[in-house]
Amino acid sequence: MDPEKAFGRVMTTLRRDPRVGEAKMFGALGLKVGDKYFAMLYKGQLVVKLPAERVAALVAAGDGKYFDPGHGRLMKEWIAFAPDLAARWGRLAQEAKGFVAGAKAKTARPRRSGR
Repeated sequence: MDPEKAFGRVMTTLRRDPRVGEAKMFGALGLKVGDKYFAMLYKGQLVVKLPAERVAALVAAGDGKYFDPGHGRLMKEWIAFAPDLAARWGRLAQEAKGFVAGAKAKTARPRRSGR
């Protein structure tokens, strides 16, 4: 599927949420909740923000690559997905939206006794 069309579908679906807006990041059209960016189409790939642990697992599984905005520094909470995974882009972008909006709680750390 054409990456522009695939991302257009993602945008149309996620823009139904009144909290979601459009903005540019790294010169690419993207989506944000409030002032927090969570998804963009960058050089034909879907790039989303997810918890570092989730990104590491997806990269390890071969589903995506750490996002490099072009200055040689990989971003640990951002992952790029190739167009051949466009069928999953909607779910991945939805997951990213939940992450930046706080809908998905971070993994709880065990509490120390006596607190």
